Amino acid sequence: MDKQLKMSESINIHAPASKVWNALTDKAQIKLYFFGTDVDSDWKKGSPITWSGEWEGQHYEEKGSVLDLETGKMLSFSYLSSGKADVAENYSTIVYNLETNGNGETKLAVSQSNFESQETCDHSKENWKQILAGVKKVAEGA
Repeated sequence: MDKQLKMSESINIHAPASKVWNALTDKAQIKLYFFGTDVDSDWKKGSPITWSGEWEGQHYEEKGSVLDLETGKMLSFSYLSSGKADVAENYSTIVYNLETNGNGETKLAVSQSNFESQETCDHSKENWKQILAGVKKVAEGA
């Protein structure tokens, strides 16, 4: 894993930060945009997070934990992709940052670090573009 490999992506959402936050932390809303994944967490610092579902006919389960959060503003968590050994160096760190600009818009930025290769970093960036577009759709429509 290369701790130096990091990607970031952002999107402007025409919704208050509270709606964007709900889209990021509500299990039912997450499932709508996160490739049908079931996410389980109480979203408290130190709490576990699990992601599970089926992808191309295969069951997967991934895990991590909440590293830090400031409700409505920032959420940071660790993430271990399925199939990887459960050792500290295989976890990546994902951070969501929310900023309001005063006219009802929220900028949602996501960053992810600690990739094993540039290829996995690029693949993740493409996934995040889809996920952010989904968060936008859910938050603006809710």
